[in-house]
Amino acid sequence: MTAGRRGRRVLVIDHAKKPGEKIRISGGGRCNFTNIHTTPKNFLSDNPRFCISALAGFRPADFIAMVDAYGIAWHEKTLGQLFCDGSSQQIIDMLLDECEKGGVTISLETEVKSVLRGEGNFTVETSKGRFEAASLVVATGGKSIPKMGATGLGYDIARQFGLGLVPPRPALVPFTFGPELREKLEGLSGVSVYAEVACGKSRFSEALLFTHRGLSGPAILQISSYWKEGDEIVVNLCPGHDVFAELREARASQPKQEVETALSRLLPKSLAERLCEMTEVTGRLADLSDKRLRALGEQVNSWRVKPQGTEGFRTAEVTAGGVDTRGLSSKTMEARDVPGLYFIGEVVDVTGHLGGFNFQWAWASGFAAGNAL
Repeated sequence: MTAGRRGRRVLVIDHAKKPGEKIRISGGGRCNFTNIHTTPKNFLSDNPRFCISALAGFRPADFIAMVDAYGIAWHEKTLGQLFCDGSSQQIIDMLLDECEKGGVTISLETEVKSVLRGEGNFTVETSKGRFEAASLVVATGGKSIPKMGATGLGYDIARQFGLGLVPPRPALVPFTFGPELREKLEGLSGVSVYAEVACGKSRFSEALLFTHRGLSGPAILQISSYWKEGDEIVVNLCPGHDVFAELREARASQPKQEVETALSRLLPKSLAERLCEMTEVTGRLADLSDKRLRALGEQVNSWRVKPQGTEGFRTAEVTAGGVDTRGLSSKTMEARDVPGLYFIGEVVDVTGHLGGFNFQWAWASGFAAGNAL
């Protein structure tokens, strides 16, 4: 779109049947198209400063202005997340319309077979013939959600031209547990609480959801981007409450009350009962020592869990890692050693938090490259 507006002849090659399928499914079909609180701190990368220039060049307000110009109604959900009031198809149609105004040609159901670089030109061999251009922009996304057609093509092209890769891994993805922990938590699938989840120095406070395989929900998806295999996460299932202190107070005021009943004032009943079972702290409060109440309180306020793994690329919303930013210009997204070759969006080692940040990076990095082509 940006290159087309500047009078460049642009061909988009896409192996999908329809354009913008990830846009279509995002936000439950309403497209969380940006986040008004976008800053570089909302992104992970081996080089955290790489995203600064592009994000400054195309801000959330710039995308919102385009959305408003098309009369697309939107609303803010939690934490600055913006969604369409209607369908995400409105965003796709808007972008396609802008591309059309710029004279952009879009070739769908077109498979890329090879990419070569000759004297000043790139040659792309496809299922619909050969195309040549002075510039090649790789906007293939990551490996997330392969059933939608995601592949590692962008990484293959980067390797072919000598660019490094930060190992790609699933991000914004649910955790899975081993058989033993799954058995202990059986029956809690669907139970949700507001929680604080930490991994190392990173922490997020949002909803947490128990699933039949492990944990999901926004807080878990956020922390998954920072988690590496073998890491432990620490979950506070009742942030803002000192559960040990509150159980002691309950013991003083209502000593005949069952501890499960007291805890269920802070947590869903089924979860409260299961945590009491897991710590073997059950029965009347009057019969429970400080030591046992403290053990239960710690289970609630700092539950230490070592996930077996994640749901993988199959359900990951994005891919962390990707094309090493050391080989790219932060101002233009052009490969430093391969003039005319650009990498933008998710294929690059820049990964946003949950909540519209990854789309904003896509728009911003695309704008930077489009202005430099």
